[in-house]
Amino acid sequence: MKSTLLKLLVALFTLSLVAAACGSDDDTADSGDSDALAEAEAALAAAEDAIEAAEAEAAEAQAAAEAAASAGEDTNPLAGTAVRITGPVRSPDEVAGLMGALDAFAEANDMTIFYVGSADWESEINVQIEAGTPPDISIFPQPGKLADFARDGFLVPLPDDVTAAVSENWSAGAMGFGNVDGTQYGVPDKTDLKSLVWYQPARFEANGYKVPTTLDELFGLAETMIADGNTPFCIGIESGTATGWTFTDWVEDMMLRRHSGETYDAWTSGELDFASDEVSGVMQEVLDVWNTPGMVYAQGGTIASTSFRDNGEPLVNGDCMMHRQASFFSSFFPDNTPVQDGSEGAIDVFQFPVGDIDPPIVLTAGTLVGAFNDRPEVMAIMEYFGSPEFANARQTLQKEAKGGGDVLSGFNTANLNVDRSLWNPLEQSFLEIMA
Repeated sequence: MKSTLLKLLVALFTLSLVAAACGSDDDTADSGDSDALAEAEAALAAAEDAIEAAEAEAAEAQAAAEAAASAGEDTNPLAGTAVRITGPVRSPDEVAGLMGALDAFAEANDMTIFYVGSADWESEINVQIEAGTPPDISIFPQPGKLADFARDGFLVPLPDDVTAAVSENWSAGAMGFGNVDGTQYGVPDKTDLKSLVWYQPARFEANGYKVPTTLDELFGLAETMIADGNTPFCIGIESGTATGWTFTDWVEDMMLRRHSGETYDAWTSGELDFASDEVSGVMQEVLDVWNTPGMVYAQGGTIASTSFRDNGEPLVNGDCMMHRQASFFSSFFPDNTPVQDGSEGAIDVFQFPVGDIDPPIVLTAGTLVGAFNDRPEVMAIMEYFGSPEFANARQTLQKEAKGGGDVLSGFNTANLNVDRSLWNPLEQSFLEIMA
């Protein structure tokens, strides 16, 4: 029953995605937008009904478990409980991996776990907090958001035993992203290696292009590509209420190359304003690059209307020569895209050029989970999120969702104790760098 319920919620969520996509694909068709909105609202209502049913089922199971316990029967303390999780994870492959791993934990403990993902997670979680109806757990794509909620008293600290168990699997640096003013609130969930440029080596070789090692070489190569009739970059920044973070990622990389690490830290900590000469100058440089005629291919017509997800297929098809994006982007390539096998369509990566900076700069990102309630079942899942068992299960299931074999899953982690043999050789190299 638990597994069936999870699949139902996934189906409802997928329906709302389709409706939303239909509305955004034709901004001129008012009637189409109205229909799409109605469908999305219907899907949301159905999802809410399913959640209510899940909670009712969980309440019945909880009552049965308590009755059994009072009768002296040996029961799992998690049996009959229910935990609600929200987050921004929403692509079919990623949801299959995430929910499959959670489903395994739910089945093993005779409990119910349900997850709702949304492109508008950031605004929705704020509304839920204001209404006093937060989920039990949420997946945070930004450490800053988790820190804000922790300082405002919305999140509960991790018990010492959970912190100790999770710390066995993660470095102090990784745990630090979930530590707020000396208290541990967050558990690392996944980790991505940023500062990567995806490309096709065979296309580079056919055109006589070499992988750049400095910014001057990168932008000089881009100008050469334009002169040759090729488009250097695929770029899209649309991401629901989080639209624009792709631009910020470019700015982060450029800040670390145009200025010192101390300047970068001052900016990210809020000491250096966005209006400062250092930050505004780099932002303008990125805009100037993007606005250069012939520099960018935007699948959706414009950079602003193109989803950050929609750059894999045009790169494979040769509509552009490069795409700067983090390691998770491997989950957005068409199925059966070859990787590092020397074939014409095979993809690979090179590091966003660092020049002679020593040691080389590597930016990482990722997601954290934070808890809004401190019930035992909630903390059990928080601990599970930080375990190698969760990461191994998610990787296995996410690969299966993409066709299995030696595919790129798009799920990467800095968990120190995972079975790295489950990952493609390219992604294994990402894990080694992040460990």
